[in-house]
Amino acid sequence: MFSLYRKYLEVIDAELTMDFVSQQPFIKCKKGCSLCCEEGDYPLSRLEMEYLMAGLTALDTEIQKKIRISIKTLLAEKQKTDGRFMHKCPFLSDSKSCYLYERRGLICRTFGLASFEKSENGLFVKLPECVKAGLNYSEVFEGKEVEIAKFKKFGVEAPVKHSLNLNYYEKNLPSEFSGLEFGEIRPLLDWFIQKV
Repeated sequence: MFSLYRKYLEVIDAELTMDFVSQQPFIKCKKGCSLCCEEGDYPLSRLEMEYLMAGLTALDTEIQKKIRISIKTLLAEKQKTDGRFMHKCPFLSDSKSCYLYERRGLICRTFGLASFEKSENGLFVKLPECVKAGLNYSEVFEGKEVEIAKFKKFGVEAPVKHSLNLNYYEKNLPSEFSGLEFGEIRPLLDWFIQKV
């Protein structure tokens, strides 16, 4: 199953590379910036989680131990809260890099891009949360709204023309990947609740 998934990720990564290049004037992501990994719930499908965990077992035992302690600590904190629990990703290293970068989920691969999303009122532009910190797309963000006309001023045609969430990618699989099943989607920590 992982061999088919890895081929799928190659196709998706090539597509996302083109998206990042096309939106380059607005992208502020750089090595050492981990704002997107500092507060989230990181929804992952069963397939993504299994792929991530296979990578975890290949890491140095001390790093594995550190990650497992972080997960247990986060789960204890999560039990004290009601509703959505936002947290630092347990796979983020002290040096602000991902221990499992090559195995990261689609939520991580797509973070930083602007996209069109559907709502009951039609299409709207979804921006990454880091826009509020003056980072990605801050040039076109006006408080609560996005100035689409400003995209062209920077030589960018528009945001990605489709949703960047996993449901979109799962429903629009190229035919060569039709046997690929992502499974249930849960926030990252929820995958560990029964294991601890």
